[in-house]
Formats: sequence, structure tokens, C-alpha cells
Amino acid sequence: MAAKSPYPAELRKRAVRMVAQVRPDYPTEWAAINAVAAKLGIGTAETLRKWIRQAQIDEGQRPGTTSDESAELKRLRRENAELRRANEILKAASAFFAAELDRPHTHS
Repeated sequence: MAAKSPYPAELRKRAVRMVAQVRPDYPTEWAAINAVAAKLGIGTAETLRKWIRQAQIDEGQRPGTTSDESAELKRLRRENAELRRANEILKAASAFFAAELDRPHTHS
């Protein structure tokens, strides 16, 4: 499971917007990303590059799994694991009760 980002969502959005705004002032996108990351105190430029790529995916500009799809997959995987655990418990309980029914009972 991925750790929660130490960067607030608003900072992420602002950084992505800033790169788009200043991009024409730099020879490459990477140079613009480095400058914005340094200005905003983002640990590494690679972090900001990933935010930009995810924003492009979320906006339909790039193929990939959107943030909403990732969240839904995560929720479904968690739900699936929970249902598997419940199913195992029910199997164990039914085996226990079936054994109880098969056991001879003495009446006093």
C-alpha cells in the first residue's frame, strides 16, 4: 500500500499548473520541472514529473490508469480480500457444524 504523500493536494495542483505556465521559458520540460520543484521545495524533480504525468492521465491527455480508477481498484481489492476472509470463516463454520451433525449423540 502506498504511503500518504507529505505534499498537500493543493500544492501538487499548483506545482503542475506552474510547470505548464513557465514551460515556454525553459529549453525543456525537465528544466521547467527542476526549477518549479526547487522553488516550491519539492524533494525531487522526479516527484513533480510523476504528478504532471498523473494529471495528464486524469485529464485524458495521456493513456494510463486515472486516479479515480486507481482508487476504485484499491477499494475493490480491499473488499475482495474481506469477502475472501468471510468466505473462509463460513467454510470453517459449516465444516464444524457438519461434523457436529455427523457425531453420534447420546441421550440420557
